[in-house]
Amino acid sequence: MVKAVVGEETRLKLAEDRLSQSTVPAQVGLVIGKLSTTLDRGFVFDLIPTPQNDAGEPACSINETTSKDDKRKASKSKAQPSDSLSLVIDKDWVAEHARQVSRMLLGGMKVVGIYVWASDGAFKNSTMALCQTVNGAATAVPFPEADSDERLLIHICYSPRRWTCRNFTLTSNITSSSLRPCDFKLGRVLNSLQTFKCTYNFSLRLPICHGGKSNAQTLSDILHQAILAQANELRHAKAMVDGNFVLNDDPCATDSLHEVELLQPFFNDTLAACSEKDVVGLLFLSGSVCSFAYLNLKEPISQAVSEIKGDIIRSLLSRLDIICDEADEDVPPVDNVGEEASNEKPVSKLVLQSLRKTCSLSFPRRVFVPWLVDIYICDYLQPSETLEVLKEHCVELMSTEALTDSSSILEAEVESPSVFSKSFWDVAVPFNSVSSSSSGNKGKEIKKESSISPAKTSNFNTMAAVFFLLLSIMIGFVLVKKP
Repeated sequence: MVKAVVGEETRLKLAEDRLSQSTVPAQVGLVIGKLSTTLDRGFVFDLIPTPQNDAGEPACSINETTSKDDKRKASKSKAQPSDSLSLVIDKDWVAEHARQVSRMLLGGMKVVGIYVWASDGAFKNSTMALCQTVNGAATAVPFPEADSDERLLIHICYSPRRWTCRNFTLTSNITSSSLRPCDFKLGRVLNSLQTFKCTYNFSLRLPICHGGKSNAQTLSDILHQAILAQANELRHAKAMVDGNFVLNDDPCATDSLHEVELLQPFFNDTLAACSEKDVVGLLFLSGSVCSFAYLNLKEPISQAVSEIKGDIIRSLLSRLDIICDEADEDVPPVDNVGEEASNEKPVSKLVLQSLRKTCSLSFPRRVFVPWLVDIYICDYLQPSETLEVLKEHCVELMSTEALTDSSSILEAEVESPSVFSKSFWDVAVPFNSVSSSSSGNKGKEIKKESSISPAKTSNFNTMAAVFFLLLSIMIGFVLVKKP
C-alpha cells in the first residue's frame, strides 16, 4: 500500500503557476509517475492536462446544482457559491487520453491517477464522479498483475490554495470509502532516477491453423497471440546488467546509463501447437525493440529488469493497437498484400486461413523524444509519417512545447518489427475441401523426387570415398617398394 507520495517540485510548481494564471474554474488531467510496492511510496513526475474533446469542449467544467431549498435560503442570506457547485467530467474522454498517453510512456513511468483543479466545495460535491473517473482511467490502462491496484487522486484547491492527495483502491463497488488520504509532499524526484536501456531482438514463428484448431482468425488476432507468447518467454528470461547477471535484489550503485541484455531459454517449437494436417501456413514476427526504463535509486535492479520486460511487451501491443485503430478508421496500412485479398479489407483484418498468397506488414517504428531532464517519452510512426506528426502528438497529448530541434529526437530503431505470413497449401497435407487428385499426385511426385535426389548424392559420395581410398593405398604401396 502506498503510504506517502512525493511530487517533483519543479514540475508541480510550474503546473500550479499555469493553473493559477489561467481563467478556467476547473480542470482535470493525468498524473504521471510510478507507485513502488517495494518502497510503499508513490512518485509523481508531472501533471498532464486532458485536452478538449472532439467537440471542442473541456473535459471538466463546473455545474451549479442549487436545489429549491438552497434558492430559498439564498434569497434570505448570501450562501457560499461553492456549496452549490459540482464538477462535470467527461470520463470517457479522460480514459481515452490516458490510453493514448500510456503508449508514449516508457518503463517505470505510468498513468498513476488523475488530478483536478477545483474549489474545495466543488471537489466535495463531486466525490463519486471523481472516483468513477479514476476507475475509468485505470481500466483503460491497467497495470500488470504484479503491480499495485491503487491509483492517486490529487486535488489542487485554489480557495484556499493547497494540495491534497488521496489513495484510490480499484474496486467494482465504488464508494466514498474507496478514497483514503495519504501524505503528500514536494521534493526532488527526477534527479534520483537511473536509466536502463535494452535492445531486444526476437524472432517468432507461429502456425496458421485451419478451422476450429485455433481461435485466432484474423492477422491481428494471431499477432496478439504471438505477442502474448513472447511475453511468456520474456517472463522466464535471465538478464545481464552492465555485463553482470542479475542474481539479487541489491540496488544499482552507479548513476550512469545501464545496458540490459535479456537471455531467453530454449522453448519447444510453437508448431507443436497444431498437427501437420491442421497447419495451412506460418506467421513470422521478427524485429528489434529499443526499450528504456527509469528506476529510483533505492529500488532493486530486478525491478528495472521487470520494467524493461514490461515495456517491450507494451510497445509491441501498442503498435498492434495503432494498426487496428487505423483499420477501424478505414485507413489500412499498405504493404505487400496477396492478390486474393480484398482492397476494401485492411491487412490487419485479413483471415489468413483463407489467404493463399503471402502477406507482409510493417509495424510502426518507435521514436524517442526528450521530455523531462534526461527522460524520454516515445511515439510510433507509420512508414508514411514524418517527424512532424510526432511533434504534433507531443504537443496535443503531453502538453509539451513545440519541438523545434529535430536533432534531439532519438531514432534508435533503424528497422521496425515486421510480420510475414507464408501460406504453404502446396507443401502441407492438403484438406479434402480444398485439394484435388491432381494436386495430390503432384505432391507425391515432389516427395518422390526429393527422396531420390538425396539417395543419388549419397551413392556418389560413397563411390568417391572408396576411389580415393584405393588410390591412396596404391600410391603408398609404390612409394614403399621404390628403392
